[in-house]
Amino acid sequence: MTDPILPESDHSLNWIARLVRAEPRLPLMGPYMLYLVLMFVIDFAPKDDVFRHVAIGFHIVGAGWATWLMRHYWPPLGTPRVVLALFVGLFAAWMWVAGQHWLESLWVSGVNLGGTLTFGGTFPFVTITPPDASAIVDVSAQFASPASFWTHVVLKITRAITIVPVVEELFWRGFLLRAFVRWDRFETVPLGRFTLFSFLGTSLLSVVQHPANWGVSILCWVLFNGLFYYTRSITCLMLTHAITNLALYVYVVRAGDWQFW
Repeated sequence: MTDPILPESDHSLNWIARLVRAEPRLPLMGPYMLYLVLMFVIDFAPKDDVFRHVAIGFHIVGAGWATWLMRHYWPPLGTPRVVLALFVGLFAAWMWVAGQHWLESLWVSGVNLGGTLTFGGTFPFVTITPPDASAIVDVSAQFASPASFWTHVVLKITRAITIVPVVEELFWRGFLLRAFVRWDRFETVPLGRFTLFSFLGTSLLSVVQHPANWGVSILCWVLFNGLFYYTRSITCLMLTHAITNLALYVYVVRAGDWQFW
């Protein structure tokens, strides 16, 4: 990963170049980390309809701006492989819903496998809390008017199919799969280099991002990792991820299955 040639007068790009030289992981890690920070911040936004809309819009713009600034420092992103991405994305969305409902029907030694992972405590430092149907909220009833609800739907789906696939795939497939091979010089690891440790390690680590859907999260990351090893294309994974999110959210709105919102 090499720095582009930057005009001496372009101070805004030069300071980014200095940051990247100091921390080569920044272009692939930074947008995702900022996305998470902004998500944490907007969780504290007032639950007023307008504030909710503004918060999601700010989230999209803020994370998108940081991502755009880093675009010169990404590795080659590859081709989209549209047909393959479409089929895998739709399958992943189906698997996420069907798999979660199936896990919720399974009990092993008094533990519901569809429950939420909680980290900490005594060994093995992970517990599974049974799902609580009463905690699932009908999102459509939280807004003052249908127009406000549909504005929320459009904004959330827009975020899910634009900035989310980009920052997550840059991080998970572009960076972490390679960092699990060689952390100190990840940029020397070719895109799509397979090791069992990185393949399984990133799949298991995905549960930190999706503790309420830990089982299907592992399966989805196994699928996405496998697709990346096959295509060696971050663009294909971005498109696949966007199709998965779009199909999932369309299902949620149509079926009213709000646990996946």
